[in-house]
Amino acid sequence: MTTPDMSQGETAYAKLLAAIRNGGFAPGDRLRETDVASRLNLSRTPVREALRRLEADGIVEHRPRLGAIIRQLSHGELVELYEMRSVLERTAAEMAAKHASPSEVAALRDLNEKIASSDPAEAAALNQDFHRGIYLATRNRFLLDAARALNNALMLLGPTTLDDPTRIAEVSTQHSAILDAIAAGDVTGAGVAAETHLQTSLVHRLKVLAR
Repeated sequence: MTTPDMSQGETAYAKLLAAIRNGGFAPGDRLRETDVASRLNLSRTPVREALRRLEADGIVEHRPRLGAIIRQLSHGELVELYEMRSVLERTAAEMAAKHASPSEVAALRDLNEKIASSDPAEAAALNQDFHRGIYLATRNRFLLDAARALNNALMLLGPTTLDDPTRIAEVSTQHSAILDAIAAGDVTGAGVAAETHLQTSLVHRLKVLAR
């Protein structure tokens, strides 16, 4: 999101970051300053500044003779990322089982119903909102900060695995299991359901990587 008070460099950074997050630019894509400036309706100088910031963030890397490239995660990095996500998601579900209010659970159920009836692109965006909602329900700012720290790496995963109705239905069913445990105050059950969900996601992600 951009605001009137943002500098041109900050605006370019925010726009480019949003384009990467939304799939406008994908892992492995070459980011030529002129192309990026044209697509985002910006001048080259703030785009150059944005690319330097993204490189410092670990999202973009500079390759000889190619220039700026959006990083692609290796098989090992992908597994490591999901290991860390599993720890955080399990902890978040467990804490949400202790602290989530009925209204928060109801809102998450509504969100999950929307996921079940959405197309892949919309389901992927709603899925991010769903998991963010669980973190917010933990009432723990440090856990929320830890989750935000993974955001850059999550953008490097590439296309969503929610690519067909069967997969979307599977995700929605697993979300329901997590919510049922949270609503019941079942700390252990919520953690197990969250970890199962992440392990299933990893399997699908590795299948996508192997294509």
